Amino acid sequence: MVGFLVRRLLSTVLVLIGVSILVFLIMQLVPGDPVRSMLGQAATAERVTEVRHQLGLDRPLIVQYLDWILGVLHGDLGQSLTLSQPVSSILFPKLGNTMILAGGSLLICLVIGVPLGMVAARRQYSVVDRGSMFVALGGASVPVYWAGLVIINIFALKLGWFPTSGMYDTRNPGGFEDVLVHLVLPSVAAAVVPTAVVARMARGSMVEALHADHVQMLRASGVPERLVIWKHTLRNILPPVVNIVGLQAGYLLGGVIFVEVVFNWPGLGGQLYTSITAGDMPMIQAGVLFIALVFVVVNLVTDVAVALLDPRTRKEA
Repeated sequence: MVGFLVRRLLSTVLVLIGVSILVFLIMQLVPGDPVRSMLGQAATAERVTEVRHQLGLDRPLIVQYLDWILGVLHGDLGQSLTLSQPVSSILFPKLGNTMILAGGSLLICLVIGVPLGMVAARRQYSVVDRGSMFVALGGASVPVYWAGLVIINIFALKLGWFPTSGMYDTRNPGGFEDVLVHLVLPSVAAAVVPTAVVARMARGSMVEALHADHVQMLRASGVPERLVIWKHTLRNILPPVVNIVGLQAGYLLGGVIFVEVVFNWPGLGGQLYTSITAGDMPMIQAGVLFIALVFVVVNLVTDVAVALLDPRTRKEA
């Protein structure tokens, strides 16, 4: 297990280095001049040149990258070009809000997706199985922003059960309960695709486990079906289910950007959208790096959890 952890940590470090280089280079290919966007079209060429020099944007790319990554390692993510504030002071609170939204969506995904897949597998080829998998296939094919708009139209505008946008009532904030009420609709919208994917994976793993030789032997020996399912079969489906849940957790952290825009949720995705439209390069770089970092860490935790559940994966890694 120690060797497995060392290998995974080394690969994680290499992935993060590669991601940082890729993020930095992609930002250099973005059309437009961020300094010109910051100063406005009325700025003189001399003023643009002066600000570019102050920000270090006229230096070689390798020097800019090294300065940027060293600053990141020391907690300095740079200065926002449009807001004139430290990037870290803007993004850290936004990241926390995104984690809240992703956590709510992941909870819905687990509570609905895994049981739905297990029930469908136990009634293979029945109406329940075909119906639930048809719904899951439809859910996996739905664009997130479209699902968000439909949910707002039904549950907020027509039924009036939940607020349409925001994280809390700006006129009369109500603490945790207020945030919880605002969290319901965006969490459901963000959870549509991951829930469908998890349900299909859980069903496939459950069907395979139910047809395993040792499970058939237990049934032939008269072991109660309840024990067969919860003691023997569930243990075998946990590794693949945990693996796919980890991947969907990473997807949620990067994919909620559309949900945050639709529901005006004050998270990292909404801030990235605003920064991209404004050409705020330091903000974009830090935001994408945050998402990549969390995604890699979530996958590392998932791999460790799968290795603990299934020791065979330690030799394969």
